[in-house]
Amino acid sequence: MAAGLLAAVLLAGSVALSALAAGPLPGQIKNLVTFGDSYTDVDGHADGGIMWPVFAAKDGNFNLFPFAKSGATCSNNLTARPFPSVFESQLPTFFAEKANGSLKLNPEETIYTLWIGTNDVGVGALLTGSQTPGVTIVDTVACAVNWVTVLYASGARNFIFQNMIPLQTTPLYSADSYPSRYWTAQRNTTEWSVFMTELTTSGNEIAKLMLQALAPTLHGAHIGLFDSHSLFADMFARPQLYLNGTAPLNVTGAVHACVFKLNESTSDPGVCTDATGTDQDSFLWFDELHPSVQAERVVAKAISDVIHRKTEKWTTWLS
Repeated sequence: MAAGLLAAVLLAGSVALSALAAGPLPGQIKNLVTFGDSYTDVDGHADGGIMWPVFAAKDGNFNLFPFAKSGATCSNNLTARPFPSVFESQLPTFFAEKANGSLKLNPEETIYTLWIGTNDVGVGALLTGSQTPGVTIVDTVACAVNWVTVLYASGARNFIFQNMIPLQTTPLYSADSYPSRYWTAQRNTTEWSVFMTELTTSGNEIAKLMLQALAPTLHGAHIGLFDSHSLFADMFARPQLYLNGTAPLNVTGAVHACVFKLNESTSDPGVCTDATGTDQDSFLWFDELHPSVQAERVVAKAISDVIHRKTEKWTTWLS
């Protein structure tokens, strides 16, 4: 009996070690390096307050090194926008700081995150046919996946790839959307919502397949696929589990909602309504495109917990 018990204990330990072979060990990561767009930019404050990397760094006791910039796409060569893209601005800035010695990170203690795609698929890009001729969702997703390869070649070994949220649930891209500061021209809102559903769903599936194929080729790398899409879909469907403000829970409106007239200049202020104080934490969205501060807290906790290996709920470790 003792021998059988010992065998069971050893088997359980073996299974536990096997599970931890994918992803970093608990307590291993000390540094968090972030890339992306306004969903991650700690200076842009697109949610009207504190962004998720700041919450995550505090919650997880990480040193934060932020490179994400509002308005970014993966590459301006694919979807040209007048903002600092990942490949033409953010990565060069990161490599420049490494080269001049101002950024010194132990690869084993550092994890890199990327949350990109919202602007690649949105207005002024794929949704409105404004991309470089011939560019498709396959190209923009392949660009994002290539971020892993480029950083790996520079010595990085730990990655979290955050996929696209269901953008069709944002006030901007829903079937019931209205002219806002992001778009005031005529449009078929139902068509936009359906097209955005196709772009985010197919783009995320393409990313998963590409990352699954890439992971075995990068020796010693840990790649986690963070399912932002499922997390936000769950927040949208079951807000009572995530939102905790003092106003009625709201997943279709926004903390700062501004209605414009058709074809009105986006430089105008619009007619705005604002939630204040603790009422803000009852909203999933800050404005027509961006998550609220409470949603940022949820993302931050999920990211911090998965890095420390407290849960695997929203993340699949591919290596």
